[in-house]
Amino acid sequence: MRKYFGTDGIRRIANSELTPELVYKVAKAGAYVLSKHSNHTPTIFIGRDTRISGTLIEAAMTAGFLSYGANVKRLGVIPTPGVAYLTKRFKADASVVISASHNTFEFNGIKYFSNKGMKIPDSLEEEIEEVMDSGKIDELSAVSDKIGVAEDRQDLLEEYVYFFRKNFEEDFENLDKDNFVVAIDTANGATSCVAEKVFTKLGIKHYIINNHPDGININDKCGSTHIEGLQKFVVENKCNLGIAYDGDGDRCLAVNEKGELVDGDCIMAIISNYFKEKGKLKNNTLVATVMSNLGLRKYAEENGIHFEATQVGDRYVLENMLANGYNLGGEQSGHIILLDYNPTGDGILTSLMLIKIILEKQAKVSDLCKIIKIYPQVLVNAKVSSDKKYDYEKDPEIKEKIVELEKEFSGNGRVLIRPSGTEPLVRVMIEGENQDYIKEKAESLAKFIEQKLK
Repeated sequence: MRKYFGTDGIRRIANSELTPELVYKVAKAGAYVLSKHSNHTPTIFIGRDTRISGTLIEAAMTAGFLSYGANVKRLGVIPTPGVAYLTKRFKADASVVISASHNTFEFNGIKYFSNKGMKIPDSLEEEIEEVMDSGKIDELSAVSDKIGVAEDRQDLLEEYVYFFRKNFEEDFENLDKDNFVVAIDTANGATSCVAEKVFTKLGIKHYIINNHPDGININDKCGSTHIEGLQKFVVENKCNLGIAYDGDGDRCLAVNEKGELVDGDCIMAIISNYFKEKGKLKNNTLVATVMSNLGLRKYAEENGIHFEATQVGDRYVLENMLANGYNLGGEQSGHIILLDYNPTGDGILTSLMLIKIILEKQAKVSDLCKIIKIYPQVLVNAKVSSDKKYDYEKDPEIKEKIVELEKEFSGNGRVLIRPSGTEPLVRVMIEGENQDYIKEKAESLAKFIEQKLK
């Protein structure tokens, strides 16, 4: 079990759990691990979202890197995928995003990216932890003229804007968009500094909401985790589409013209269908996690698309894509990776691809979504002993209950059990055609697991 890093970097309450002292150690150890094979002075990029604690953590991170002897370029407020893109584009040795994604403002976090603009693997995170706790930190100090230098490079944000222009400007110039209007919710987060610039440059008519960050209103009743406000706005203002990003801008969820949610599974179905039509779906495969809706698997089967399922986490989706030469994958939550463009989930990129498809087909979003039937899904948490949460796989009675339930569904339902990574819980997720029935079955199975693993 890792001590500091979780499923998506380090994420804790800023300045009490994620202290400047801890951040300094993470930076120093990270600089060493990520650049120990290079024969030059390493350069590391730092980007952050709009949280009030962002500059505090940036300062501690900068100090750790400089103390090791690395040079730092501070990008300021910028979406996570923007940092990933710029890292690769300018051949930095590594980069860090300071963000807690969709969490409330009091949390913050640290995500490392390699020189290829990809989240670093578990093995490197484990190595960073080993260095942090090895007592080796003090030995990693630069002296004299080897101390690093920091530079502010907020101007590089324009390079990220240009990335979208380069890939979409010609397309949008040739598409009829006169009667198309999109509403964009930036969650008072990292996309607030760039989304309006991108949509204006591409000539897409838009409204923009929750675009005034004050350090504490990030994800506050807005963005992809609170989509109700956008749903209401789309209907009231007769928009063709609504787009919601999360706090660090690597997720995108949508709302159709009727105000109905279009989740990551729906978006992946629309994009994969379009890519297949254009002959651009590499190896005819879509990659998603085990948490994706049963409807996405059935959509893939019905349309002759191979479906690959990974464990939960966009890093595992990316690993599968890279290993097998696939170019489209993602999560139900809206992390969607378009690998031909950027090696991480990119909310703005995803939304532009969706808009391009809508305009090219001159179709309503609700009609595009008809290619996939989303099954009702119920998630119930079973409270168990912390030391027993992985034992459900070994218990023959629990396994038998799951097998019996799946037989009842006859292929039109699914049971997924997985332990929480952070709490003494086993999550019971059931999908099926009847909401009331699956709710009853999920609650019953969760209660049985609680009794067996208490």
